[in-house]
Amino acid sequence: MTEHHFPLAAVVGADSLKLALCLAAIDPAIGGVLIEGPRGMAKSTLARGLADLLDGGRFVTLPLGASEERIVGTLDLDAALGEGRAQFSPGLLARADGGVLYVDEVNLLPDHLVDLLLDAAASGVNHVERDGISHRHAARFVLIGTMNAEEGELRPQLLDRFGLNLALDGQPQPSERAEIVRRRLAFDADSAAFLQRWQGEQDALAERCRNARQCLVDIPLDDAALGEISQRCFAAGVDGLRADLVWLRAARAHAAWRGAAGIEPVDIDAVEDFVLRHRRRQPQPPAVTPPEQNQAPQQAQEQNQAEGQWGELPAQPQAMGERRVPPRWPKKP
Repeated sequence: MTEHHFPLAAVVGADSLKLALCLAAIDPAIGGVLIEGPRGMAKSTLARGLADLLDGGRFVTLPLGASEERIVGTLDLDAALGEGRAQFSPGLLARADGGVLYVDEVNLLPDHLVDLLLDAAASGVNHVERDGISHRHAARFVLIGTMNAEEGELRPQLLDRFGLNLALDGQPQPSERAEIVRRRLAFDADSAAFLQRWQGEQDALAERCRNARQCLVDIPLDDAALGEISQRCFAAGVDGLRADLVWLRAARAHAAWRGAAGIEPVDIDAVEDFVLRHRRRQPQPPAVTPPEQNQAPQQAQEQNQAEGQWGELPAQPQAMGERRVPPRWPKKP
């Protein structure tokens, strides 16, 4: 039985998120997309819809309780010793090759697993090594992670490694809410008819992504665009150089998305917030300057005399008892 996914072209609103997902599909080296927002905002629907735009069309979900071996795969050492070859059992990264790897609540995963996923997403290769035996295979996928900040934050080091970051509005307008419900009910009632209705728009979207991937390599990463991006990264106070690299790649992907021959200012502007949202350094609050004390010299002198030497306690009044008179003894004759 064929599983039908809600088409990305039929998603109401979320235009910025749809653009970011398409850019990550055009150039997976951007490093994936992190989506923030509350539950019930169709984050998984958007991710599944993106998979249908890719040539592989695979959609792999990583469960929260997945072990490292399930993710990267395992090596059968007995087969390696007995047959002289490494027998590799593929994991989720191998299954996701050419498609989408979706990680819900990525902020609840152990940090070392998030690091592992981001490494594979950036390099497009999964490397497995065990007891001196290693295996490498292609793992070129679009990584999509979701999180609700109310349930825990990601460490800044891991946030920075996600290429793009967006936040969904948890309060769409009433007209949008109503249209979302209408389309969802129509899809649930007859998914085949709904897909047929949106087939033209979905095919056009897939064709646009395909053409952009093909012309991506012909668009130069020119010095003029890099200079502008570097200036803006410096002004935003970002740490490291990953923002510069991701921004340049994302701007090139946006130029390919437009069908342009080179990166233009519109491309740099279009992806700025995607790149800087999770990297921009928070402005420091202004230092509180104490009010000036305009004291007369005599007041300052009196204050200094009252305070005495540093560490010296001021004299304290002491209770005095009854004055004692010494006894008057008679003189010796």
